Amino acid sequence: MKRSGSADLPLHYGYVPVWLAERMAKLGLAVVENIVLDYGKDEVLRRLSDPFWFQSLGAVMGMDWHSSGITTSVMGALKRSVNPHSKELGIYICGGKGKHSRQTPDELMRISETTGLNGNYLVKCSKLSAKVDNTAIQDGFQLYTHNFILSNSGKWAVVQQGMSAESKTARRYHWHSEQLTSFVDDPHTFIYGQNIGSILNMADKHADPSRKGIMQIAGENPEKMLKEISKLTMPSHHDVRAKDVDLKRLGAVLWLAHEKQPEDFEGLLQLQGLGPRTLQSLVLVSEVIHGTPSRFKDPARFSFAHGGKDGHPFPVPIKVYDETISVLQTAIHKAKLGFSEKNEAIKRLTQVVQRAEKDFTPNANFDKVIEEERDNSWKYGGRTVFGKAKPPMQQQLKLF
Repeated sequence: MKRSGSADLPLHYGYVPVWLAERMAKLGLAVVENIVLDYGKDEVLRRLSDPFWFQSLGAVMGMDWHSSGITTSVMGALKRSVNPHSKELGIYICGGKGKHSRQTPDELMRISETTGLNGNYLVKCSKLSAKVDNTAIQDGFQLYTHNFILSNSGKWAVVQQGMSAESKTARRYHWHSEQLTSFVDDPHTFIYGQNIGSILNMADKHADPSRKGIMQIAGENPEKMLKEISKLTMPSHHDVRAKDVDLKRLGAVLWLAHEKQPEDFEGLLQLQGLGPRTLQSLVLVSEVIHGTPSRFKDPARFSFAHGGKDGHPFPVPIKVYDETISVLQTAIHKAKLGFSEKNEAIKRLTQVVQRAEKDFTPNANFDKVIEEERDNSWKYGGRTVFGKAKPPMQQQLKLF
């Protein structure tokens, strides 16, 4: 049995203000809709099972790029925004933190009643994934949040997180049903009810390997098990440093957005009217939607889209954030009506910046880039949990 991976994160007890939570939900829905539109609903599950992609998504949403709070905040935002559109998207998000995690079985049974999926099987998958990470692998982390995400095709992913009081860190575990090949002999197992796709049924007579797999994992040395999965360990420092970022990739984004003459590529991208700062954010959001797995090894880079709620690397630029959401929503709406030019333009942003990277030599001063973002933050409605960004002192003197 294999999990998709795990992530170790410093514990963070901050909160998500309403002004950010609302925008996270809108951006999260736009990202999910784009992925479904271009790659299908099951691709959303694969992405969520990747700890690096998940961390990058949280960073591009304006969360602190390395903290444990990303898990509950991102999944909470997605659950609020995606579930009202579940029938259209074919994606359902269950569970959550604390008492909400214990509601997962009831939620899954209700979903099964409307989709024809095997609710008992889904509940068993949910409980087994939690049991393995909480009990079978004794690594000192006690689960406190569990999200079960499924599609109406019967495929699923799990994002759950445990806490270690001793190390003051949280560990996030990711699961993907397609990774669990040892649990079934036939990927097209029949289930009673409306057959609407490939279903993995642990209640079937062929599910005996699942029980043997659990026992095998229970007998393994935890250190050995942890080395066999994809693991992301985030640093304890809160600020974003040059060593946390692929400077060549970030530099290419900044160059494309701020230095390359817009008229050189506006015709290609069909994104006229966007300012350079919004284009910077849109390039990074485009990569979250269309980038390949190798592009997410430095999640901190994606915090240069919309900053962070605690001001790292800079305050959340509200005006830019809203414009990014608006561009995505408009592109999705037009694509649904058969006019896909703008949606294709957003997709090509990733391709343009990757081509630029090939011969790009970063020459920008990393600290200077952050300083300029912070100095200009007030122009973009910059905001943190501590309040609204103010102009730098010299600018304040000019204003008065």
